[in-house]
Amino acid sequence: MAATVTNFHPVFLLSDSDSYISSNPRKPNFSKRLFTTSPLLFPTIVSHALTQNTPPYSSSSKPKLKKTGGLDSSEKTQKLNLQVSPHRAVAAVRLMRIEFGGAFADLLNERGKGSGNNEMEYVERTLGFRTRDLEERDLRMVTNIVGGAIRWRKYLDYLILSLCHDEISFRNMEPLLLQILRIGFYEIVKREMPPYAVVDENVNLAKFALRPGAGNMVNGILRKLVSLKDNDSLPVPKLDGNDRAQARALATTHSHPVWMVRRWTKYLGQEAAIKLMIWNNTDPSFSLRANIAKGLTREDLITKLNILKVLHEPSSYLDDFVCIRRGMQIVIQNGFLKEGLCSVQDESAGLAVSVLDPQPDDCIIDCCAAPGGKTLFMASRLKGQGMISAIDINKGRLRILEETAKLQCVDSVISCIHADLRSFADSNNLKFDKVLLDAPCSGLGVLSKRPDLRWNRKLEDLEELKSLQDELLDAACKLVKADGVLVYSTCSIDPEENEERVSAFLIRHPEFQIEPVDRYVPSEFSTEQGFYRSCPVKHSMDGAFAARLVRWQ
Repeated sequence: MAATVTNFHPVFLLSDSDSYISSNPRKPNFSKRLFTTSPLLFPTIVSHALTQNTPPYSSSSKPKLKKTGGLDSSEKTQKLNLQVSPHRAVAAVRLMRIEFGGAFADLLNERGKGSGNNEMEYVERTLGFRTRDLEERDLRMVTNIVGGAIRWRKYLDYLILSLCHDEISFRNMEPLLLQILRIGFYEIVKREMPPYAVVDENVNLAKFALRPGAGNMVNGILRKLVSLKDNDSLPVPKLDGNDRAQARALATTHSHPVWMVRRWTKYLGQEAAIKLMIWNNTDPSFSLRANIAKGLTREDLITKLNILKVLHEPSSYLDDFVCIRRGMQIVIQNGFLKEGLCSVQDESAGLAVSVLDPQPDDCIIDCCAAPGGKTLFMASRLKGQGMISAIDINKGRLRILEETAKLQCVDSVISCIHADLRSFADSNNLKFDKVLLDAPCSGLGVLSKRPDLRWNRKLEDLEELKSLQDELLDAACKLVKADGVLVYSTCSIDPEENEERVSAFLIRHPEFQIEPVDRYVPSEFSTEQGFYRSCPVKHSMDGAFAARLVRWQ
């Protein structure tokens, strides 16, 4: 489901309620004026910056400076800057777009070849200059930096604030300067890159993108960080006090919203909550589904991966799936996705389809289908016989589904319907053998792959989502024929979105009963209540849930 745009400011990491997450912020102005506010007043660091007069440009290309300290736009625009690291420039601008513009944190870079040109256009529009062209290695580094800086944002901001010693200046810090500092802190603390290179590259970026004084400030802060790290004296949140205080400390240390930490501690216990956060902060692994509808078996896919020397292993749970720990960019760059040979799909999603158990000649409706991962997998299982009605409220995402279905050669069994499920169910007497409701949810099971989602969610969202999930379940059940099947699934690990929604539904609709899923998925995924549940830490895949409900009258 689409993520909510976040209007986040780091100073609010000190807040217990994480109330900084706004559900409806205004889209910001990305003009360069946003990045040329007055210099910050960090006492010791500014003093250091004022004594450093090394110009960022050579004397032959030194630009004119405005009184505000920024670069004159006529001098800056259209410049080709070979001194700034391209992947850091792109990463800083992408981080701005994600945090303030609602862009999606694409850890796969699925656009593949040519995407670097699009990224550089954003850099030029935002910073006023271009760097050298992005190479494949640069794109991989952008993905790593962006994902890491987003995951660790709360912890990185804690360190930055600790080194600045000035909350007011931190609150007023220029957005681009803050992104540059986050990149540098992440590279030094979490990636453990050579400090001299990190300092030099990020200082250059700040000087050219903002002004010389900003570069000097970045230099002072990063050098201070390096000194603390070398002496093993980085500040550490204290894990003491009452439950609320401990949750705040854990939230900072593991870089999650406080409300998530408190919720997981309540349902899972503190030790399990910590393990889950550690999992969420690791680089995600991905899995590929071989597109058997296009004649590609898993063995064929493995042969292709061997040729490309991509490390992989067959899924232990699904016959068509291959797990990839590293090398996804190689797969994408070689056109596997564009040619429809395979899809990126987590095993947890594939197992949810197994719970539905699509078979040839089935008449199926996917109630919240777009962008269509589960729809396409179900279609491949039909083997050209049967029909899937794919309904979704988002017309643009449905169009993507239609295009992908053609690419994967399963369009003959998919019919797309643009409609709100609730009104569709009220106005149609159609009945289906099997109904899949992959409901909009918090996405708390996919935080490893969606690092931005943790900052785009707030506790209040759950109440709205639960109400929507109930409404969609009530609508979806109207479409199930007698003895038919309704599968309710989410990519959440929260019991209030999962087991509790099913329990409430069964009270409202006693004509349905639970069918245990152990006939359809391995027993380790089956709960005592007969539901499907995948656990990120236990199963090394996304967290997901599904209930198989049969209409018996």
